[in-house]
Amino acid sequence: MSDADVTRPDPASIAGHERLAAFGETIFAEMSALAARTGALNLGQGFPDTDGPAVVLEEAIAQIRGGRNQYSPGMGEPELVAAVVEHQRRWYGLDVSAPGQVMVTAGASEALAAAFLALLKPGDEVVMLEPYYDMYAALTSLAGGVRRTVPMRFPDFAIDEQVLRAAFSERTRLVILNTPHNPTGRVLTREEMELIASLAKEFDAVVVTDEVYEHLVFDDLEHIPMATLPGMAERTLTISSAGKTFSVTGWKIGWVTGPAELVRQVRSVKQFLSFVPPAPFQPAVAVGLGLDDAAFEQIRGGLQKQRDILVEGLRAAGLTASVPQAGYFVVADAAPLGAVDALDFCRTTLPATAGVVGVPVSGFCDDPDAARTLVRFAFSKRPEVLEEAARRLQSLGS
Repeated sequence: MSDADVTRPDPASIAGHERLAAFGETIFAEMSALAARTGALNLGQGFPDTDGPAVVLEEAIAQIRGGRNQYSPGMGEPELVAAVVEHQRRWYGLDVSAPGQVMVTAGASEALAAAFLALLKPGDEVVMLEPYYDMYAALTSLAGGVRRTVPMRFPDFAIDEQVLRAAFSERTRLVILNTPHNPTGRVLTREEMELIASLAKEFDAVVVTDEVYEHLVFDDLEHIPMATLPGMAERTLTISSAGKTFSVTGWKIGWVTGPAELVRQVRSVKQFLSFVPPAPFQPAVAVGLGLDDAAFEQIRGGLQKQRDILVEGLRAAGLTASVPQAGYFVVADAAPLGAVDALDFCRTTLPATAGVVGVPVSGFCDDPDAARTLVRFAFSKRPEVLEEAARRLQSLGS
């Protein structure tokens, strides 16, 4: 049979997963492609432009050269599992040392995907803060769940207690809690955390926490893991990763900790996703988690200086910028520059006029009016890149 005899489907007629039909390409991919196409500075996607600690990188090289290049154990390489156990004890006083309480994943993304798919049934509701990381919405739909959002409003992004309470119901199964928060940079207060915890217990919900920015908290604020609150360790799955802290986002090494039974349910799905994450990077991440306090302070302090450069530059350009308390991102309002739609502003005005790319916050919201003119900019870049971006942004106000 020749190729001419083979009937091939029209690509336009091939339907994707119906539950993901509304999501399309991620806004991150679109804006990164736009930056590459136009030569604009990419302050859209959250990845650093420098390498992480040399000792961590050298350990990975040593492991590769030493032959650690095959499948890792299902729960993760022993060194990293032990390092995560010690990390939770060292920083938060949490004991996850019992067998089955720690599992290494292919980044926090896989841990999140496996948790949603393992714990949600069609019709179950998921409470999440809005703006939300776009993966949360897509995973909820993929699992057949229903999202119930709790809008947080610019510029302080505080949680409204009545709005939060209204999001819970007898169908609430999961609470996805991202603190420190992407994209706003909020670090939830103890009072906010206790309120969420009380509602999770009242409605018998499991809390899945995304804590990938846990070590990137500024201005002497405190990150409070949900699992440390009274009665919450037994109903909380804590997810984190190495990518953001150690500037190795391409390694895709994350982990999930919590009650062994919940972790077991997550593993039941995870084994059919990546199977196991890359072996040689895991001992290297273990080295990173064992770095002394001064190393973590240096990472945090350097990023805080980068934050300040970008916030100052955005404000000088005429945008109204909030000051993030953690993470990689600044949210700014482009309305003072005449913007009426952030998506159009990011697709046209920013790259064409300023040679900079950001991400519209509306891509993380259900309410179209909640962030109509808000833009997220990444400051996880070298100071000289941020200074050049600030210089370019001046053209927006001229």
